[in-house]
Amino acid sequence: MKWILAAVATALFCVQIDYFAMNLALPRIAQEFGESPSDLQWVISVYMLALGAFMVPAGRMGDIFGRRRALLTGVALFGGASVACALAPSVSLLVAFRAVQGLGAALIFPVSVSVLTNAYDAAKAGRAIGLAYGIAGLGNAAGPLVGGLLTGTVGWRWIFWLNVPLALASFVLGARHITESFDETAPRRIDITGLALVTAGIALFTLAFDRAPDWGWLSVPTLGVFTGAVLALAVFVAVENRVRRPLIDLSLFRAGRFTILVVAGTVANVAYAVVIFLSTLELQQVRGLDPLAAGLVFLGPSTGAAIGGVMAGRLATGRSPVAVMGNTSVVAALCLAALAAGGPWWFHVAALSACGFSLGLVYAFTTVATQAVVRPERAGEAAGVTLTALVTAGGVGIAMAATIFEVLQREGMSPAAAIAVILGAVSALLLPAGAAVLLIKAPA
Repeated sequence: MKWILAAVATALFCVQIDYFAMNLALPRIAQEFGESPSDLQWVISVYMLALGAFMVPAGRMGDIFGRRRALLTGVALFGGASVACALAPSVSLLVAFRAVQGLGAALIFPVSVSVLTNAYDAAKAGRAIGLAYGIAGLGNAAGPLVGGLLTGTVGWRWIFWLNVPLALASFVLGARHITESFDETAPRRIDITGLALVTAGIALFTLAFDRAPDWGWLSVPTLGVFTGAVLALAVFVAVENRVRRPLIDLSLFRAGRFTILVVAGTVANVAYAVVIFLSTLELQQVRGLDPLAAGLVFLGPSTGAAIGGVMAGRLATGRSPVAVMGNTSVVAALCLAALAAGGPWWFHVAALSACGFSLGLVYAFTTVATQAVVRPERAGEAAGVTLTALVTAGGVGIAMAATIFEVLQREGMSPAAAIAVILGAVSALLLPAGAAVLLIKAPA
């Protein structure tokens, strides 16, 4: 069993360290190819589009066609695309290979959860998932430092080369130790119409919010893409309610505990994404730290998030998912309020680290808890839905926070004050979400 956990955790760690390292490399990539950093945003955006759009179908495809096969395919895609990115001779090819990386990551995230759910018994699965996400969280902590170090010494291409031995190790361990598992109740075919609709809908939704700050929130392109997303998802719901074997069993959303946990986790992940984005601005624009010093400060919240992931597995054993989720969300909201209040640098670092720990705990526990309230044969489907909500909403939160920050500054507010207002608003959203969870009586 330990080798299965090692294979899954290594795959997740590989994906996490790649993403967090790449953000720091964009200026150097732009310099090498003679592009502006804003033009290189598609190196990040196309990855997020592929990841967000494909996680729901990827999770269900693992259930139907084999979780071992799907995970190994995802690892192979991610590793192979990393080699192609490292060798990319142009921006266009780099963007294309990043899209393939996103598809590989979309398979890895939900399928890794369902692999662990079906490899371990119910009592140990939660701890295994939490531990895997805790190890993956170390990639969050190491990513900025590794990305800055490699980019500043041997070059940004080595960020991609670093993925290769990690992906290879995960593939070999998975191929040797993971046994195949399926949803035995489902036929070996997939709802192609549902697959196309949900992929298009989520991709358009992600694109709309990713590009809105540049296009304008009320511009024709933004409104057109957003309308297309709404229509595609509306048709998807109509189709899924009629087909015999839907891609997603919409009854998932009629299960009170599942919906509560996903909503609370989504709000918390938006909070985490916004905190990291705004803290980057505050540390450099308000407190005057250079990028290396700011990266060192981020070891606090990143390590806290990793520890929170490990603790999620332990807290999942013998406790009510609703109670733990509610209490942790309330604590996270209070930490956010403390961060918004400001103060000397040591207080800011302490509050930021506390936010990383508590919000990381909610994020990991959402994955653990949702697996506990669905049937094991539909583990990949549930994981895909949950992770899609978390990842997509996180991207939306960053886009909206960036726009609000700019608007507040145009109105004459200082950067420090604008950051405090946004963090206070996020705290105000998370606190009632956690309180509402605590008020719901649900069995453990």
